[in-house]
Amino acid sequence: MWPPAERPAVPRRPPLLLLLLLTNFLSSSGKETLRTTPVTPQFEKNMNYVDFIQLNILEKKVLNNSEVSVQYLCSKPCIVNLEAVASSEFRTGVPVYRRRWKDENSLYISRTRQVHLKFPSIMVYRDDYIIRNSIIVHSVILYAWISHKSVSSYNVEQNEDYQDAVAKNYTVLEAVPPFERPYKDHKVCLQWGVDYLWMLQANKIPQCPHESDGIQILNFIYASSGEKTGIVKKFEQFENRELETVRQHQIDYPMFTVSIWLYLLHYCEKDLCGILYFIDPKEMYSTPAVFLNEEGYVHIQMHLMRGDDLAVKTSFSLPLKQWFRLDLSFKGGQIEVSSIGKNLKIHHHQSYNFREDLYYDDTAGYFVLGGSGYVKGIEAFFGPVKYYRLNVLETEQISNPLHDEETVEQIELYYERCMDIQEIVYEYRYLVRQGKKAPRNCYYENYYLELIHKYGEKSKCKAFVWGKELREKYHTLFKLLQEMDFTAPDVSEDGRDTVLEVGRRIFEKVTKDLSSANGLSNVGSSVPLLVDSSCCGYHKASYFLAVIFETGLGVSVDRTKGLVYSLVGAQGDERLAVMNLGYKHYQGINNYPLDLELSYAYYSNIAIKTSLDQHTIKGEQQRLAQMLFWGQQGVAKNPEAAIEWYAKGAIETEDPVLIYDYAIVLFKGQGVKKNTKLALELMKKAAAKGLPQAVNGLGWYYHNFKRDYRKAAEHWLIAEELGNPDASYNLGVLYLDGIYPGVPGRNQTVAARYFYKAAQGGHVEGTLRCSLYYITGNMEDFPRDPEKAVIWAKHIAERNGYLGHVIRKALNAYLELSWDEALLHYVLAAETGIEVSQSNLAHICEERPDLARKYLATDCVWRYYNFSVSQVNAPSFAYLKMGDFYYYGYQNQSKDLELSMRMYAQAALEGDSQGFFNLALVIEEGNSIPSYILDHLEIDQALHSSNTSLLQELYYRCWNSSNQESISPCSLALLYFYMRVFWNNILQSTLVYFMGTFLLSILVAFAVQYFQAFSENQMTLVDLTVSMSLYRNLFPIQRPWKKGPQALTSLSIQELNG
Repeated sequence: MWPPAERPAVPRRPPLLLLLLLTNFLSSSGKETLRTTPVTPQFEKNMNYVDFIQLNILEKKVLNNSEVSVQYLCSKPCIVNLEAVASSEFRTGVPVYRRRWKDENSLYISRTRQVHLKFPSIMVYRDDYIIRNSIIVHSVILYAWISHKSVSSYNVEQNEDYQDAVAKNYTVLEAVPPFERPYKDHKVCLQWGVDYLWMLQANKIPQCPHESDGIQILNFIYASSGEKTGIVKKFEQFENRELETVRQHQIDYPMFTVSIWLYLLHYCEKDLCGILYFIDPKEMYSTPAVFLNEEGYVHIQMHLMRGDDLAVKTSFSLPLKQWFRLDLSFKGGQIEVSSIGKNLKIHHHQSYNFREDLYYDDTAGYFVLGGSGYVKGIEAFFGPVKYYRLNVLETEQISNPLHDEETVEQIELYYERCMDIQEIVYEYRYLVRQGKKAPRNCYYENYYLELIHKYGEKSKCKAFVWGKELREKYHTLFKLLQEMDFTAPDVSEDGRDTVLEVGRRIFEKVTKDLSSANGLSNVGSSVPLLVDSSCCGYHKASYFLAVIFETGLGVSVDRTKGLVYSLVGAQGDERLAVMNLGYKHYQGINNYPLDLELSYAYYSNIAIKTSLDQHTIKGEQQRLAQMLFWGQQGVAKNPEAAIEWYAKGAIETEDPVLIYDYAIVLFKGQGVKKNTKLALELMKKAAAKGLPQAVNGLGWYYHNFKRDYRKAAEHWLIAEELGNPDASYNLGVLYLDGIYPGVPGRNQTVAARYFYKAAQGGHVEGTLRCSLYYITGNMEDFPRDPEKAVIWAKHIAERNGYLGHVIRKALNAYLELSWDEALLHYVLAAETGIEVSQSNLAHICEERPDLARKYLATDCVWRYYNFSVSQVNAPSFAYLKMGDFYYYGYQNQSKDLELSMRMYAQAALEGDSQGFFNLALVIEEGNSIPSYILDHLEIDQALHSSNTSLLQELYYRCWNSSNQESISPCSLALLYFYMRVFWNNILQSTLVYFMGTFLLSILVAFAVQYFQAFSENQMTLVDLTVSMSLYRNLFPIQRPWKKGPQALTSLSIQELNG
């Protein structure tokens, strides 16, 4: 490391008198010095001569052993000084070369001296095996000066000497980039291996990634429903050291700009709603924190260096139901806030100035767009969000265009239409109610009018006050309004609730029609009604429309409309629509960008509601009391009957689970009067029977009723040892709240460990907290992992009861052979990313291809099997299906053998023997399996280098994964394989080779003998003049032939005799 330099890099300005005296040497002063020829010494003394010094360099670069020509003149005994000062990205003014000499004799004589500069190796040579860290030099300044000093002052500090110099000069040397420098000859001989390893990387120039301070936080529309969830973004330090140095310098003097596109639907209902804010490691608000209040003003909060906070409020409010851009810039204590329209014209602008020092470190915590656990988000659509980390920009300089103009325009048109529809419903309801009130006072004076009111036709608005054009535009809505009774007791007095009720009735009418036989043929005519229902705020209709347009269910595919209705439904907090967006951004499909932070924002919204929704639709309960209590699995909700079953089971069966459930009901007073005393007795009874949740329940009792945290912790520790995840979570809460007995203060680290243990046991809230830790990265034991955060939040969200309700309806329709209804509800569930719905829907499309072709514009089988295998929990048969599609080619899809093998391998890893069997058949057909697939299957390629060995391993695993107690295709394939190997071994053995050779020689000898005998027989048959008896005597049967030919000859004789 260079030592710190005490002298400034640039010398002070010389005195005015000296400048006047040096007019004859202007060409040699300053940064640009020219190379001159040596001057002839003049030996005559001239008192008018003035001291000077100049530098002449042939090549002004930082090179080792560079030659510098120093020309000078001294009027008195002097010391000539030469010094090179370098500046790098970390240090400035570091001396890297020094040289001085005395001149006491050559006075009044211009002299020239050649000097060879020598710099440190890390400045002039390239990295090699010995020089490991060469530095990037920004500039090198070579100073030269003359001082009239005595010999005794030769060792005086040069800094002081330079200030008193009588003549000065300097020149700038150009730094050479590290990879343009030569290698240094170290005059050493490296070992061959070391030298070879170094030469492999010697000529590789590393490429630094392009890095900018401008970051696109959000590049796609985000639907914020006003819940306590939002987009979490975390920023790391810059890789570029220069940018990182600037960022650290700006911690106490922030300079940054944020630009946010918004489509605001409502102002905050209460207190403040989050737009954009920063959370520090202590889970406190930091700079910046931007909120929206009840009146539409922007609340901006900053964290000061001294530790407290400062807040301001804009004097202008943000517009509703129109796209605008909110720009905020911070420059030290100056804050600029602007509101810009779609035409990029400034609507409002305001600035604030503070004398306080603001604290700003965007790497020590995380940003949030929308809501979080600390504040609700705004009810709005977020457009593109741009963040400039190190720069303050004017409005014209900000590059943050509003992308996807078609979707943006469609959102505006949707809400314009909805304003018309809601106004019609409001006015219609008002007119009907006013018409009803007019004759009401007469009803009780006239008996017949009272009977008409009670039993007659309901009030309708027949004389419309709306124009013909509007009636024709919304004719279906007007027709439905005429059929509704707005005077019924169940119709709310609140106008907003009435509009929602209208939307619900429209939706139920449409779904009833679509679920009937051949009902999906009416999808096209049902779209206007679904739009009306959606505009009335009933966003189940919005999700229906999203699925209809995205999948082409009965209509043509329209991606833009599908996206718009998905966003509208999600903003309205419709669970299926939120799940749909979370799934699409998690997978990056259907033109949705892959964005894990955005996916987490949607999934966490539903995951938080999961435990709350269980009170509406409970999860899979197997006991009758729970089904009656929660109203699930086709059993009507009947709390009174449930209480009877709880009480009866607790008393008669002594079942600890029923005793525990009954105790909880008594504790909470759900459907029965609270009885804490009896509940405690029952809870202790269940705990005595060893029920872990009952032991946890005792801890819950002491925590909530007695505030005895010591006893609560004791019971929870026992329950945790018994494997109860609720107890683990409760212990974590004690540490998080800082009330764990004997432990002072909060301990988030220990609390997080208990939450993780609870999550491992399937605890909903524990899993949610862990997913939050993974997305924020604020906990030491939970490094930031957005993908893991999404997977955990998705797991909890998919346990939501509303999703199970849709799947149950689809399954019931399938079992009842109601194909249209089954297809409709399976499509609705499959688009949310529920794997079981995707694989079931693909199966239905295979089973009923005519149905899929008739109603769906997309390839149902390919689409949903493909979706299924992209899931974490995909079934093995889906992998096998996709493997077959890639192997044989599916309709318009081309064959892909490698993808096919990947699918088979994944099925094999899921424990499906068919996967191993198919991989073996691929090898049997002469193909080879890529090495990375074998590694994935944990097959050692060194042990199974041949196809025979690999086939044996695959068939063995196939047999091992199948039912070994019965004959399976795998067992037959393995047996057949062993038989082939045995036969091949026999055919290839040495013994068989000699035996085959011996038998072949015998066969050849036999053939020779046979043909010889046949020739002699032919000769005998020619002499037919001899009698038959003589012929027999002459036939040479007594000749000493071998057994084989003798038998053949005898056979020939018999044939001849015959």
